[in-house]
Amino acid sequence: MPLQFNPVKIFAGSGTKALASKIAEEYGKPLGDVTLSKFSDGEFQPSFDESVRGSDVFLVQSTYQPSDNLMELLLMVDAARRASAHYITAVVPYYGLARQDRKDKPRVAIGAKLVANLLKAAGIHRIMTMDLHAAQIQGFFDIPVDHLDASVIFVPYIKSLGLENLTIASPDMGGSYRARTFAKFFNAEVVICDKRRKRANEIEAMSIIGDVTGQDIVLIDDICDTAGTLAKAAALIMENGAKSVRAVCTHPVLSGKAYETIENSALEELIVTDTIPLKQQSAKIRQLSTAKLFAKAIASVNEYGSISELFKV
Repeated sequence: MPLQFNPVKIFAGSGTKALASKIAEEYGKPLGDVTLSKFSDGEFQPSFDESVRGSDVFLVQSTYQPSDNLMELLLMVDAARRASAHYITAVVPYYGLARQDRKDKPRVAIGAKLVANLLKAAGIHRIMTMDLHAAQIQGFFDIPVDHLDASVIFVPYIKSLGLENLTIASPDMGGSYRARTFAKFFNAEVVICDKRRKRANEIEAMSIIGDVTGQDIVLIDDICDTAGTLAKAAALIMENGAKSVRAVCTHPVLSGKAYETIENSALEELIVTDTIPLKQQSAKIRQLSTAKLFAKAIASVNEYGSISELFKV
């Protein structure tokens, strides 16, 4: 007897509507109807405008700031559970608070674990996300985690540039593993920018480990917040004789004066995905879509297929 697959319904949170629409289009189904009712004091309530009973429900919402995005996702999960959805998957392209993944000083919260607990308590059966700030965050969940890798989107683009002397760089020591993994696709060398911080989002000093002379440098990072680290690294790389420098960053948080910093930096371009919508356009920012990858992952989950096939470049 052939497998019977449950109907798939994809819904968007208000923070990720554009990406969710593309995912639904790539999957071949219309985006589900959901209404977000708002009260005058700021309270809100999402409600599904169609039945989800017995369906595999995929709720697409990145949990970037403000925190309303996370709360809206939690309420959508609760609503789907109470409406008798068969299987609920939280599709969280950008997993917020992921930088709070450990106790690196006394008396601090581990926000990434708290969010995992909240999502599980709300009623999700599975979470699908991309390029977590720390891969071990997958272990914060006691349910299946589909951790998609944006390199399958970035690598073909970098190859299309035809850079003759490609060298991969990490903007800090913590991203060295990510850079080395990326470099394997090109059999390229890796250099590391060693930075010391005064405090969060403020760099005291930076130096380069490795030779960048005459090289086309591609910086690899997962989150671009204020863009200060990337701008400083790019300037230092060019000062040390590099031929060109560009950056690849999965999640364009781009807060504060980030857009201005990028425009005034030595970067030729910043290549990002659409896990977070851009607040404004920039001639130096190129955005690549994750929609096809997430649509394939949704199909694999619904049809009991292999997710590992999606990691092949």
